[in-house]
Amino acid sequence: MHGRVKVKSTAQQEEEKRKEREKKLKIYVAARDACFSKRKEGIFDDEALQISQQLLSSNPDFATLWNYRREILMHLETVKEEDEVQKIYVAELSFLESCLKVNPKSYGSWHHRWWVSTRLPKPDWARELNLCDRCLSLDDRNFHCWDYRRMVVKMSGVPVDQELDFTDRLIGSNFSNYSSWHYRSTLLPLLHPESPEPTSPCHKPPQSSTPPSPQILSHRVCEEQLLKEYELVQNAFFTDPNDQSAWFYYRWLLGRAEREEMISCVYVCRDEERVAVAFSGPVNAQACGLLLVLDGLPQRVEWRSVHPRFKHSPVWICDFPPGTISDIPNEHNLTVHWTEKPTHRDCALYTGRSESWCRDSATDQELFRSELSVEKTSVLQSELQSCNQLQELEPLNKWCLLTIILLMRALDPLGYEKETLAHFQTLKEVDSMRSAYYSDLCSKFMIENTILKMEYAEVRVFSISDKNLTTLCHLDQLLLVTHINLSSNQLQRLPPQFAMLQCLEVLEAENNSIENLEGVYHLPKLEEVILKNNKISSLSDLQPLASCPKLKRLDLRGNPVTQTADVESKLAELLPSVTDLLL
Repeated sequence: MHGRVKVKSTAQQEEEKRKEREKKLKIYVAARDACFSKRKEGIFDDEALQISQQLLSSNPDFATLWNYRREILMHLETVKEEDEVQKIYVAELSFLESCLKVNPKSYGSWHHRWWVSTRLPKPDWARELNLCDRCLSLDDRNFHCWDYRRMVVKMSGVPVDQELDFTDRLIGSNFSNYSSWHYRSTLLPLLHPESPEPTSPCHKPPQSSTPPSPQILSHRVCEEQLLKEYELVQNAFFTDPNDQSAWFYYRWLLGRAEREEMISCVYVCRDEERVAVAFSGPVNAQACGLLLVLDGLPQRVEWRSVHPRFKHSPVWICDFPPGTISDIPNEHNLTVHWTEKPTHRDCALYTGRSESWCRDSATDQELFRSELSVEKTSVLQSELQSCNQLQELEPLNKWCLLTIILLMRALDPLGYEKETLAHFQTLKEVDSMRSAYYSDLCSKFMIENTILKMEYAEVRVFSISDKNLTTLCHLDQLLLVTHINLSSNQLQRLPPQFAMLQCLEVLEAENNSIENLEGVYHLPKLEEVILKNNKISSLSDLQPLASCPKLKRLDLRGNPVTQTADVESKLAELLPSVTDLLL
């Protein structure tokens, strides 16, 4: 046995490691306490800088220490010359590189680096870009580095086209680089914005020392560049059909730009002496400077959202003082001014008319479908054919199926409705974990199609029965609807947004799974509600109906609530206006 090295047992090794950890912990805690003590006493010296550096070298995610370190550096700025400050901050950048080697995704390290770079008397932005390139070459999905790079680009004035070339290089080396695709989507509207005139050719903006601001350019990309992007992304998803990065970018290309903020509809009712205003998106009318002018005179009115749950809503209403517009023989002219934008909308209430409105339809606003040029239509048709070919090769590829649906909707949502429904059914089968998402998305598309059909027919009846709807959306587009049929679907509730249907007189929603009527709230014209065969179980679920003053007919057959003791007398007390009750 002599002369042989003694092999330590596992227990011995663990004990030694434990003691080593305890030793390191004591040193760390002592240094930490020393730092906290110095900060409490207001000491901002070189020793404090050194101690915090030791601690952060081993744990770069200690936010309090970064804060103390910034306090020390700001103090040193006041007592050092500019050249010395430059040297201190350059050394700080070197220290930060060592921290990033410990944890390349450290929030504290990247934030502190940005802070240091902005305070450097003579920042070296080229060095920072080089650091970003090195970090992204090691991990092209380091979101912290991407955020830092965008800030460096903004400060250093790197031309937008140069950054677009950078995304080309990264995408070329890795089609799965989601961050590069996303970055590309932020650059294209700056470099290739859609011209205000539809006939204007795509043009490249002049180069300047600073990149264009996204606030002053269109968020749409000109058609010429879009067609090039279709080709680029098609190469990506044909290379790897199961990688989601390119498919998400393709969905962005097929999407529509954000809607312009505007007043989309003004509705006035003589009987209720009420005005309803619909906007292109949710706003706070109480804070956005909404002014109502009647016959040339500003009115003192109180705007309120259609439901108390909404501080921001697409639809707002107000009431005139009694007798203001109730006189049938007289004509009235209204103007709603949105002074914050500024924009306005006029509406005339003619003699003998009980109501009037002025609106932009969903078709006018291109909400669900944009008008396509001949060239773009041809390209999208070609894209659809390519995706169909890919789908034949990859019949279970969910990304391909979903993209086919989006292409069909971009080309002709009504013409491809049958095929769209079939593809949604396939999607639910191949990706059953997300079947609820596909059901909701299908519901959204079916509602959009029904709105378009209703507008083409120029009627105020919205009928979408037996479509397997699981959710309701775009309810702000139904402000003028008088009759809605939601029967034989899979709806579980009528959400608060349902209160936007201010003209609704008849609600048919039988054969669903509705448990909640929260959205049937203060609908001033509602007279008839058919809720046969739903899941309303208590009288409290019917409470919102008490806010509808003209409700006369209510059908609750086939609901659990009908089994409640003395239900008829209790309903008579809850809903005294109802004269025709079916239980």
